[in-house]
Amino acid sequence: MCKTQTLPNTLIEAIRYFSDAQVCHDFMVALRWPDGVVKCPKCQTENVGFISTRRTWQCKNKECKKQFSIKVGTIFEDSPLGMDKWLPAVWLISNCKNGVSSHELARSLGVTQKSAWFMLHRIRLAMQAGSFDGDFLKGETEADETFIGGKARNMHKGKRKAKGTGGVGKAIVMGLLERGGKDRTSKVRAKVLPNRKKAAVQEHLRANVYRGSEVFTDALPSYNGIEDDYAHQVVDHAECYVIGKIHTNGLENFWSLLKRGINGTYVSVMPFHLFRYIDEQVFRFNQRQGTDAGRFLATLLGIVGKRVTYAKLTANESQS
Repeated sequence: MCKTQTLPNTLIEAIRYFSDAQVCHDFMVALRWPDGVVKCPKCQTENVGFISTRRTWQCKNKECKKQFSIKVGTIFEDSPLGMDKWLPAVWLISNCKNGVSSHELARSLGVTQKSAWFMLHRIRLAMQAGSFDGDFLKGETEADETFIGGKARNMHKGKRKAKGTGGVGKAIVMGLLERGGKDRTSKVRAKVLPNRKKAAVQEHLRANVYRGSEVFTDALPSYNGIEDDYAHQVVDHAECYVIGKIHTNGLENFWSLLKRGINGTYVSVMPFHLFRYIDEQVFRFNQRQGTDAGRFLATLLGIVGKRVTYAKLTANESQS
């Protein structure tokens, strides 16, 4: 495994370090196969031969015979861009607090905006934490929801689907935050929900929070009934926002960071892509105590076995 201390410490160092194709190749080989044994991504055999002129391998298994590079089986698969562009891009999005727009990334790397947009979504896929089965939040936990989306009165008449204020016509995101202590930091999980009804809210809560934990919420009626499984305490925001340790201010801080990135950097986010931007901010929030190199490496550890195609990313756009 690559050691964090052997990595560059700043963006400029990363750009210089990964400007050499052989360095990028050696780095990715060490990342993907830390034991030094290269395996075919398709059949997992160790019987492979290296083609040095192309920096690829040939599987010698007669049932496979596939050729593969360091990109195959990762988010980088089928990308014509070199790792000298991909790795600095990963560094940027992993460490920019409010995110990086596709236009800014395109200018920085010298690629088209379309390519930069596709790159960013692939990197966000690597940031996804995956399944949390068996890994519950516990202790003092905050639960809250927020609305994300433009105001109906500001939309073009042809796109305006609903009239009203507040959450009308907006996406609903529910967050859960496990408070940290002296030896650890708080961590958050967030998910787009179809609605704020009891079934949806409590299903997400029970799937992620350990039974018996203290749960702090606002006065939303959808939380009524969780008292049988949790030590539920409520703060009514119509009266106050804090009663001792009963508050949801930790999640309010996360919502502020999330909306600052969406409104200030990305500006316009399609509802069917919203969960990807949430995954990005959740990753950055949970990794906030680490170093730039640490966050960079943490993102790269999620590249294997994940792939999204441009056709899949744009499928919803053609239906909207």
